[in-house]
Amino acid sequence: MDEIDRKLLAILQQDATLSIAQMADKVGLSATPCWKRVQKLEAAGVITRRVALVAPEKVGVGLSVFVAVEAGDHTPDWLERFAQAVDAMPEVMGAYRMAGEVDYMLHVAVADMAEFDLFYKRLIGTVPMRNVTSRFAMERIKHTTAFPLNRAAFRDRGQPQEGAEE
Repeated sequence: MDEIDRKLLAILQQDATLSIAQMADKVGLSATPCWKRVQKLEAAGVITRRVALVAPEKVGVGLSVFVAVEAGDHTPDWLERFAQAVDAMPEVMGAYRMAGEVDYMLHVAVADMAEFDLFYKRLIGTVPMRNVTSRFAMERIKHTTAFPLNRAAFRDRGQPQEGAEE
């Protein structure tokens, strides 16, 4: 990937509704090479999906809860069962295996406390857990889906590619 790919990724992370012609104009390419780059980024798994971002409060899931889970067991079977369970729960917006005192952290979006209580009861019924601690967000100060694009991950177009003949 090079600087043009980095620019394309930055554009797509901000507004994936732009046409190929608009993106091409912004990165200094014609439409066909721009489209081919986007297709390559998708084929390489760099771009995994293009989606619409929804305001949670407008669709009835304005309560964000961060749930810390301490595993009841540290076996591959437990992890597989836990991962399958949280994957099947649409309220779970993100699930992370952590280092430190907490084993797993979930970001959960629900309508209200009553809905969270129903979610919590389903969660604790999936696999044995040693401890589950929930923290309720009072205000969303910042939220983004755009990852920072570290320049070190992209080659300078003026430099030969590693492993390429000069």
